[in-house]
Amino acid sequence: MKSLLRSSALLAIALLLQVAPSFAAGTSDKSSADEKAKAAYPLTTCVVSGDKLTEMGKPVEYVYKQAGQPDRLVMFCCKDCIKDFESDPAKYLKKIDEAAAAKAKDLPAAKH
Repeated sequence: MKSLLRSSALLAIALLLQVAPSFAAGTSDKSSADEKAKAAYPLTTCVVSGDKLTEMGKPVEYVYKQAGQPDRLVMFCCKDCIKDFESDPAKYLKKIDEAAAAKAKDLPAAKH
């Protein structure tokens, strides 16, 4: 019985050691993706209220998830704006998309 428990414990430790490095690498990739999303965010104002994102302190970062679609970063001036966003996300996502398109249009064309 002791050898079975000892074998099980060793197996569990071996599995954790194999998973831990890949988990840590995934966290790093995720945080760099988060930073890129923040840097590319096209608005300096809250998509709901129109207030500056820093007007009420640090902006609230919200990840909008929709089945079959990539996750979207949405930034608000405060947490109270999340409820309004959730009542009609398509309306507010359209504003973000329009701002992103306008920002892309203003950037110089990439050289190939």
